[in-house]
Amino acid sequence: MKPFEGIRILDLTHVFAGPFSTYQLACLGADVIKIESAINPDMTRSEGVDPSYSEQLYASSFQAQNAGKRGITINLKTEAGRDVLWRLIETADVLVQNYAGDAIENLGFGYDAVSALNPELIYCSITGFGRTGPKADHPAYDVVIQAFSGLMAANGEANSEPVRVGPPVVDYGTGAQAALAISSALYQRTKTGTGQFIDVSMLDAALMLMSSSVVDTLITSKSPVPHGNSHPSYAGYATYETADGKIMIGAFTNKQLSSLFIVLGEHERAEEISGSERGDVTKLCDSDKKIIADQLMSQSATDWETKLNRAHVPAAKVRSLHEALQEEQLQYRGVLQRIVNAADGNPSLFPVTAFTYAHGTPCVDSAPPTLGQHTHEVLLEAGYSETEVCQLQSAGII
Repeated sequence: MKPFEGIRILDLTHVFAGPFSTYQLACLGADVIKIESAINPDMTRSEGVDPSYSEQLYASSFQAQNAGKRGITINLKTEAGRDVLWRLIETADVLVQNYAGDAIENLGFGYDAVSALNPELIYCSITGFGRTGPKADHPAYDVVIQAFSGLMAANGEANSEPVRVGPPVVDYGTGAQAALAISSALYQRTKTGTGQFIDVSMLDAALMLMSSSVVDTLITSKSPVPHGNSHPSYAGYATYETADGKIMIGAFTNKQLSSLFIVLGEHERAEEISGSERGDVTKLCDSDKKIIADQLMSQSATDWETKLNRAHVPAAKVRSLHEALQEEQLQYRGVLQRIVNAADGNPSLFPVTAFTYAHGTPCVDSAPPTLGQHTHEVLLEAGYSETEVCQLQSAGII
């Protein structure tokens, strides 16, 4: 049995952060019902690398965080459509929404109204800046939060302009925070019997992704300086060229740095590092970097990775994502799972969760839903008759 079997979640989110939070809960067994507009569905349905999937409103950007869910369409701009959502709310455990500004309140589904009907409901709101403060109503995407939070200014080379982190890490970090908050609120409900309102901010999540840098800045009043792939003080914590490709070495402690020099055949320097204080080692950072750089050019990144790991020195060849996904290590983990997609019946791999359990391990049981795929069955479960469902469909409500 998976942890959230029997928990029903209404997912009124779009793009990455919100859908990822509910996706993680779906992998843990929750019945997640993704609610979209048939006219204006989740924009990621048409954003992806394969034009044929995008044309079917089943793009890769949508697939990435919507497997394991059931999909329905409701026109919430109609009274009958809102009545459908109210009926679903009656028996739901969680509602997650990331509507901009007061849009959800204007439809009548703010927390106060919803909790009056279902006091045990966990209601999670995800926005760029949170529901309080002068920027509460301001829109945001991942890149905007990277710029506002200082993350972009902390990234890049020493002399470069600020560089955004490529993948949408703030979106996914926000989704992970939201999933944690919802999980905690569900556990809290078992003790209190009451629901909860959760206010998740992408900006706050970005700060959590930089926790140590935030504390350093609060102490010194100085923002972190970007230094690219090399640490300014530790020679063993840097990216180096090899005879074939780059390698990232993480020899941060004196012991690891000493082991690095032993592998490189520099035994005298290894002994010096072993008997030195940490501060004394950093004084020779530049000369150590030259020694390391010269020695690493003698072999390939793959060979060095093997030798250094064998000596318990953290190191990895710098791989592309495509190369990483081919690595044997991933065959032993449950992070990628295969499922037949709903658009063309072809098998697809999806990243699921970053952890496994001894029993009840997270998994995806169904493909990402096509637009409105489960509307009929969900409404029948909610108590609508076959005739009523057909009438709603004919009227364009669902």
